[in-house]
Amino acid sequence: MQTRPHLLFWTDSPGPYVDAITTAGLADRVTIDTLRRGQPPSAAQRADTNVLLAAAVPAGLLPQMPNLAWAQSLTAGVEGWLALPDLPPGLTLTCARGTHRESMPENILGALFHITKSYGAIVEDQKQRLWRQRVATPLNGTTLGILGLGAIGQEVARLATALGMCVIGTKRRATTLPGLAEVFPPDQTDTVLAQSDFVLLLLPATPQTENFINADRLRRMKPGAWLLNFGRGQLIKDDDLIAAVTDKTIAGAVLDVFRQEPLPPQHRFWTTEGIVVLPHIGGPHPQRDSIVARLFVENLGLFLQGKPLKEVVDRAAGY
Repeated sequence: MQTRPHLLFWTDSPGPYVDAITTAGLADRVTIDTLRRGQPPSAAQRADTNVLLAAAVPAGLLPQMPNLAWAQSLTAGVEGWLALPDLPPGLTLTCARGTHRESMPENILGALFHITKSYGAIVEDQKQRLWRQRVATPLNGTTLGILGLGAIGQEVARLATALGMCVIGTKRRATTLPGLAEVFPPDQTDTVLAQSDFVLLLLPATPQTENFINADRLRRMKPGAWLLNFGRGQLIKDDDLIAAVTDKTIAGAVLDVFRQEPLPPQHRFWTTEGIVVLPHIGGPHPQRDSIVARLFVENLGLFLQGKPLKEVVDRAAGY
């Protein structure tokens, strides 16, 4: 490796990453190149780059980067990276896991309030100058089931517990966690579904989680329960959810992620009463790049010391 590692920031917003490196006192220890997303790396950049920061890369590129040792994904989801047919086996891939912790929990709470409080309907009443007395449903005393207790799920649990909710959930390695009444292994997902008034999906997209929520699992939920998906669109079998909400198998759903985004205008999610469509607002943050930059710079310091990096992708697990 070169004495000064060569960093390539393949993003339209390189400023926060360059600034974070300078603030951390690492600017004189690296060489930085920046490249807009629409531009392909030059032959020199492909040859020299040791560290790549990007949202995604096309097939065929990484094998042309012989000195690439570490790639940092700008997103928490890495299914696109792992789907590459030529992802080098020795390449260290890290993701932005946990960087949505400052925005997504609040948006999830907002969805819970939207379900239980009548603000949306009241706004419509106001347009008609209609004074209609409505009674809000309390969250206090209800049960929130979280499928996927990573960093975001644990923060949601902390906040929901403060509201008086009982929080249960699943984690690949079940253990005792603060704010959780009980943590189950994934093979006890049905137990969580049966006990929860609200089921929150925060699972990653892997072959094992494709269509994870199907007709069978929807039938295991309470008839008055709501499903919230802030994980990945692939977790839900769309037609099964539409049928479950239409037939009142469950009360409804709030969806922030979809198999195809933007959601096509002809998709039945738009018109199914009881399904709320959100335009993927869960993770975005006004200072999103600055948040990811903190993780990147921490990892860069470890990289320069030859130490293990944080948030390394487990290729076998798929995230």
